[in-house]
Amino acid sequence: MNLLDAEVEKEYIIKDILTDDEELNSFLFTLGCYSGEPITVISHLKGGCVVSIKDARYNIDNQLAEVILI
Repeated sequence: MNLLDAEVEKEYIIKDILTDDEELNSFLFTLGCYSGEPITVISHLKGGCVVSIKDARYNIDNQLAEVILI
């Protein structure tokens, strides 16, 4: 299951990030988005979703949300 399928306001644990793009992996790591880290979807938007990671909120697009498995 990826972030697009997540229920709003429910905490999940990131299981994996399915991308071969090292730059994207590094970017997500700086946000605190990596395997084993809790993540909560705050809301779903037309072009993506708002997530909470380590008490910070981020707006991520649908393409990125698809590669984050929970």
